Amino acid sequence: MTESTNTSRLNKRMAELGMCSRREADDWIARGWVRVNGQLAPMGLQVTPDARIEVDPKARGQQEQQVTIIMNKPMGYVSGQAEDGHQPAVTLVQAGSHWNGDATRLRFAPSQLRGLAPAGRLDIDSIGLLVLTQDGRIARQLIGEDSGMEKEYLVRVTYGDVAADVQKAFPPAQLARLRHGLSLDGQALKPAQVEWQNPEQLRFVLKEGKKRQIRRMCEQVGLKVVGLKRIRIGRVVLGNLPVGQWRYLGPQERF
Repeated sequence: MTESTNTSRLNKRMAELGMCSRREADDWIARGWVRVNGQLAPMGLQVTPDARIEVDPKARGQQEQQVTIIMNKPMGYVSGQAEDGHQPAVTLVQAGSHWNGDATRLRFAPSQLRGLAPAGRLDIDSIGLLVLTQDGRIARQLIGEDSGMEKEYLVRVTYGDVAADVQKAFPPAQLARLRHGLSLDGQALKPAQVEWQNPEQLRFVLKEGKKRQIRRMCEQVGLKVVGLKRIRIGRVVLGNLPVGQWRYLGPQERF
């Protein structure tokens, strides 16, 4: 295939370059904020890899106003849309639950809720670090197809009738299977870091996020999860953020 025919849609190319999300690109194109090789770009334009893409400063200004929120999700809240009578975690994003230890100088405004969506899920019966963002670049970084972002969890388990000193009762060979050798939904899982944090609690570090992955992994080796808390995504840690409260991702913080 020659370079002249090796094209992709403009919105896809802009996302690949880390300029914005595809949805954001479509919005910018519709507003007339994007030029390709000096020409105003129409919707659906196909571009070559060497195309010169320029974006109006208005788009950058809009992007700078977008917020990303770090929340300590309590049990009983769903990550995304409301379901089965359970409230979505975004309903906790309000002035009264903004952590007073937030190091940023940002103040809550209702406009920050527009387009605010979870970048990855955390089950209703799990707690800890949940990221909600208006920024498509961050969403792609965390949950895009090519994302290999580390996510760290503390997982309290039982083994059959054993609830105390589970580490002593649990076979080392099964721990090795948790690290590498299990499959879910017909697909082999990527290698994981799994080690004992204390006699009743495992520490998991994953680079993928299948639905209820840790609980299902544990079931395959005879463990039952009785508590699950996410404490880190990439370089961003939950720290001492109280349960049910949230803070802004700081301008110098990077996943």
